[in-house]
Amino acid sequence: MNGLGGWGLRDGKAHRSMPTTADARELAARRLPNLIFDFIDGGAGYETTIALNQADLRAVRLMPRVLVDVQGEDLGTTFLGRRYNLPFGIAPMGMCDLAWPGTDRAFATEASQRGFPVCVSTASSTSMEEMLRLSDGHAWFQLYVTGSVETAMRFVDRAASAGYENLLLTVDVPKLGKRPRDLRNGFETPFRIKAPQFLDFAMHPRWSIGTLLAGTPRMANFGSGPNTRGYDRNAARAGADWPFLARLRDHWKGKLIIKGVLSPDDAVGIRDAGADAVYVSNHGGRQLDSAPSTISALAAIRAAVGPDYPLLFDGGARSGEDVVKALASGANFVLMGRPFLYAMAADGARGVSSLIDSLTSDVAIALAQVGLKRVIDINEAILASRPVGKSAGGRPILLRGSGAGS
Repeated sequence: MNGLGGWGLRDGKAHRSMPTTADARELAARRLPNLIFDFIDGGAGYETTIALNQADLRAVRLMPRVLVDVQGEDLGTTFLGRRYNLPFGIAPMGMCDLAWPGTDRAFATEASQRGFPVCVSTASSTSMEEMLRLSDGHAWFQLYVTGSVETAMRFVDRAASAGYENLLLTVDVPKLGKRPRDLRNGFETPFRIKAPQFLDFAMHPRWSIGTLLAGTPRMANFGSGPNTRGYDRNAARAGADWPFLARLRDHWKGKLIIKGVLSPDDAVGIRDAGADAVYVSNHGGRQLDSAPSTISALAAIRAAVGPDYPLLFDGGARSGEDVVKALASGANFVLMGRPFLYAMAADGARGVSSLIDSLTSDVAIALAQVGLKRVIDINEAILASRPVGKSAGGRPILLRGSGAGS
């Protein structure tokens, strides 16, 4: 490691090697104030669903195949009529610049250079228009119905005017989930540093000085000033109901994706209401701590909506192998959130680039191991087993197969 104890050299500067998401998370935990790390890393309740998302994905087994010519790999795929160079992208996350100044912009730049999507939250730290420009058109806009429906529709019109092709409506936050880490730390928006947190921030000078120099992160899609109402993180978002979906589908002429779906019945209803895709997600374990893992919900939703209806997946994916497992289990595309925030906190834009390199390599290796050349050829035949539930003792109950041809 060039004598740098885990650091390498790039462009004459030291940078942290991040072969796994766990490496990025470990360094992020050291570099971020506890208040900020817990906001990124934490979830609802006892954080059972966060753990379940990852455990159930790890329980999925892939069947290696041998003596197959796997030269000429192609990691690209098509989703909703657009070609992407990779089968994964960056999930919508609010207030990303809390991880490190310029996080949203770094994500958009990677999306442009890598040819994959970055999702822009209603609560993003960089404006939706700027994110679309920086990403060279690879941005998707994610909508919360916070406050009035008319305010939400103004965001829809703004997205259309900016040139967005894909709109994600998040529907799994009728009320903000109880997140104990945030409550213990006194995290709130608009973000501000209070006296009890001074020591925490003083012990993390890299983040604190960098954030002070860049300016306090803000909700860039909302106005500022005494007569302008900003984003209320704690406000109910229950306006995203079935009548609103019908209105939105009639109004929005682009591709419409509904995010936060776990119920097969809901997925069928959303499909029949005219949405172009369903986004299978439990909000990264940040809403209902008794929710099923997304990988366990994915197969049932795929069976309900049929083989050809587009499905997105997130929840617990931490490696390229996890991406392959999700695709084999019924997803058409995979989005990830926390891993990219960890990487940004760990080493800025270089960290994000390094992690994407690692994830891309993971996908290529897994693809070769299961005897395939192309991502688009991934299917359930490469699964040796997958979790379909839990026993009374909490152990995964596995559905077993014999790999390809089973």
